[in-house]
Amino acid sequence: MVYRYIATSVAGFVQQLAVAYINHGYVFYVAGHIPPGSDAETIDRKLMAKYGVAMSRWQRARRKLLGQANVHYLRCGSFWVLLANHGEHPIFQEEKTVLRDVRREPIAFSGYSISYRLGTDAKWHVSVRIHANEERWLKVFMIQFGRLSTVEEVEREFAQLRFEPYAPVVRQLYGILRATNKARKVAGLPPVDWKCIRTRRRVVRPFEPVDFCRAA
Repeated sequence: MVYRYIATSVAGFVQQLAVAYINHGYVFYVAGHIPPGSDAETIDRKLMAKYGVAMSRWQRARRKLLGQANVHYLRCGSFWVLLANHGEHPIFQEEKTVLRDVRREPIAFSGYSISYRLGTDAKWHVSVRIHANEERWLKVFMIQFGRLSTVEEVEREFAQLRFEPYAPVVRQLYGILRATNKARKVAGLPPVDWKCIRTRRRVVRPFEPVDFCRAA
């Protein structure tokens, strides 16, 4: 069995992390960066071997029935994350000083903030948002850009934003667009149509060869 763990794009990493792992109960995590000059694949193998990551679905299902936790490993560029679900596992003792719960501490990656939240329907849902720092910077930039640009230029800028349109991301971008249009109105400029914001997320193949994953 070949265990695939190297995401080849930021979009693929976020999708695999949020949809395939966190959404299925992998809420405990340790994250880090491969140090410059280090052999990434050697570190990958060491971490996966230490925590028994490369298992088949049958093995994982059997461990779950026995009340044992399972662990996944995912890397994009130099950024890696180990994720565990509920149950007994050595990772909880070995990494107890650095282990985090995504329900309390979101994973920050490449301008995203990824967490697990209790919704108004009393169910847990994955939340993929633009990180607060990135959102503030983007809002300032778009307001300034909006005051100096044509409608077409602003629409193109919004349409080309690199963030995948998960529902929280779309809401954030609508807020930024409202602020941009408010600034344009004060400057005597016409508003930008909300349709310039992408609302349909591309489903990607996380491990398929594409451009090298450049992670912030």
